[in-house]
Amino acid sequence: MSGRGLFVSFEGIDGSGKSTQARLLAGHLRGAGHEVVLTREPGGSPGAEEIRKLLLTGAGDRWSPETELLLFTAARRDHLERVIAPALDRGAVVISDRFADSTRVYQGVGRADLRGQVDELHALMIAREPDLTLLIDMEPGAGLARAAARGGGEGRFESFGEDLQARLRSGFLALAGEYPDRISVIDGDRPPETVAADIARVAEAWLA
Repeated sequence: MSGRGLFVSFEGIDGSGKSTQARLLAGHLRGAGHEVVLTREPGGSPGAEEIRKLLLTGAGDRWSPETELLLFTAARRDHLERVIAPALDRGAVVISDRFADSTRVYQGVGRADLRGQVDELHALMIAREPDLTLLIDMEPGAGLARAAARGGGEGRFESFGEDLQARLRSGFLALAGEYPDRISVIDGDRPPETVAADIARVAEAWLA
């Protein structure tokens, strides 16, 4: 599934502001004349959105990490087939709020030690990485406070508390060290417009 477009993902702990920044970047690039597909994970396609409801709602112990891994991968495969790959093939910029790095961190090192299984399943069923990943880095306490203030019914992972968020942050930063050519770390503990300006500069350099 090799497309001609640019595939950008946003990653970070819960409440890091990545969803806001993904929307701001999409607006910026559309204003510059690019076709942009803004999407999210889990979700992004009708089938994947149904799986999202299963994953992000309910009690914390609703699913084991192993079951989460299978559900996230199923949702991602449908998302890739129906939304991401067709958009890239026609030359669009795809901006996804989360992709496979979230599974590497949440199920690979945050919730359980499943990184080997995550990578094997990804290679078998997904076999696609973003061209550019923007990791919005933030202190776990601040991110969790933001996520709690946001409300809504999708707080299953936030319910695990700050200890999980701290492990997730460490996992994301370690991943940035593992993939330095793809992952750009952005300081999220600043005003949103300042963060957005940095992100726009990085994205424009890739497009150039």
